Amino acid sequence: MNSGLAQRSPPRLADLLDDGPTAIFLDFDGTLVEIAPGPDAIEPRAGLAAALGALAGRLDGRLAVISGRAIADIERHIGALDVAAAGSHGTDIRTASGDALGEGPAGLPEEISTALRGYAEREGLSYEAKPHGGALHYRSVPERGEDAHAFASDLADRHGWKVQGGKDVVELVARGASKGGAVEAFMQADPFAGARPFFIGDDLTDEAGFEACEALGGAGIIVGEREPTAATYRLAGVPAVHAWLGL
Repeated sequence: MNSGLAQRSPPRLADLLDDGPTAIFLDFDGTLVEIAPGPDAIEPRAGLAAALGALAGRLDGRLAVISGRAIADIERHIGALDVAAAGSHGTDIRTASGDALGEGPAGLPEEISTALRGYAEREGLSYEAKPHGGALHYRSVPERGEDAHAFASDLADRHGWKVQGGKDVVELVARGASKGGAVEAFMQADPFAGARPFFIGDDLTDEAGFEACEALGGAGIIVGEREPTAATYRLAGVPAVHAWLGL
């Protein structure tokens, strides 16, 4: 890990490509689309899926979207993806042709989802059911964040699941689920194998992706001002990400 403060802008993508095969891994919310008050309130730019497809062509297929959202949820907002993708925090991984890598996401047991849904209703939070788990969103009531994390952590400990935090959200996911694991899975398969990997993301869950890329000879690129971070480079925001990628 670096010093914890990423200050430098990344090299130009064209320069990285000149140096050799390069793989790009992209978070979705806060990276390709602006953060919104709720998961369904995002406003992706028109033609985003097509632009990602064109970028994948420039990278000889070495592009993947890696998100906490389910792949189907991403496609519901931007249309069908013809690039590799990992949804549900790396538990649902597919190639650009749609072939699965791994076993797929583990669904949340009913007992846990019932507890999360009930807590959300009592506390005025938003509950989001996901293929790999469940999330409590507290953006509208940030003062409930600390208690939401405590509740989710206790629930996860009692049932053998894993809890992870993000921007105004806490999630329960299967143990072993991480964006870093998704990077490692992609990097063992064509066309990613042998390339230098870079992960672009803004959230705490993206740190595992940064660390995986650094361990494989690449680097992380954080979006925004959050620190400390394992990322080596920094981009200011979503517009800067689009500009750097040439979308």
